[in-house]
Amino acid sequence: MKKTIMIAAGLAMLAGCGNNDKDYDATGTFEATEVTVAAEQNGALMKFDVNEGDEIALGEEVGLIDTTQIWLKIQQAGATKDVYQSQKPNMEAQIAATRQQLAKAKQDQQRYKELVADGAAPSKMLDDATNQVQVLQKQLDAQISSLSTNTNALNKQMAATDVQVSQLQDQLQKCHIAAPIKGTVLEKYVEKGEFVATGKPLFKMADTEQMFIRAYVTSAQLKDIKVGQKAKVFADYGDGQKKEYEGTVSWISNRSEFTPKTILADDERADLVYALKVAFKNDGYVKIGMYGEVKFQ
Repeated sequence: MKKTIMIAAGLAMLAGCGNNDKDYDATGTFEATEVTVAAEQNGALMKFDVNEGDEIALGEEVGLIDTTQIWLKIQQAGATKDVYQSQKPNMEAQIAATRQQLAKAKQDQQRYKELVADGAAPSKMLDDATNQVQVLQKQLDAQISSLSTNTNALNKQMAATDVQVSQLQDQLQKCHIAAPIKGTVLEKYVEKGEFVATGKPLFKMADTEQMFIRAYVTSAQLKDIKVGQKAKVFADYGDGQKKEYEGTVSWISNRSEFTPKTILADDERADLVYALKVAFKNDGYVKIGMYGEVKFQ
């Protein structure tokens, strides 16, 4: 019904738009980009400085959801990471003894090799020394492999803890309620101290600086209108009082709409109209829902 009335209002003074005695080509109502800000976390509203009509800057913090539990979880995750860090083995210290034994065994192997070459010792002593070197080398390799596996496992657990902390920090950030756009608060849905759940609407705001008028034109007019075209926008305050703004056609519908049958005369029922938007910069005087006029250049 709202859309029907809007189209009718846009066409009420459009039937004779081709006449030169009119200073407008289309009429419509003023609109703005509206955003409903919702809670992104569960908890009590510890702070909520929002009132209808307030002007809020982009990114301005206007509320805070209780962060106590999330903060405690971050502290717990940090302590868990410290435990994993303390469990990491000191590889060099644990394999130092085996390395020393291996170095001594290699020295004995070299000594026996020289003695056997000189015929001063039996070859069995060299074989035993070589076998000892091989055993100690395998022990060292096994120790290094085991310690590396434990270290890698602990590193992965620490990395998982870091991810958990990042997730909690993201949740903590989402407890801070900030304006997603620059604009004016239109409606307020909650009060400070209330418990809010994720997804619950908190307030609605609109960009009342960069506004647009939604108007409707006939197919005959459409051939002379394109996106990017300049236009004059007039805010109608009644009793012949108007305020002019420079605008630009920012959008034209690709689909036609039938003129509402319940509003217009029989000879106008079959007319097709097209919705379009003309964007302009508001100086604070144009309000959402006001009627206005458009003159295409």
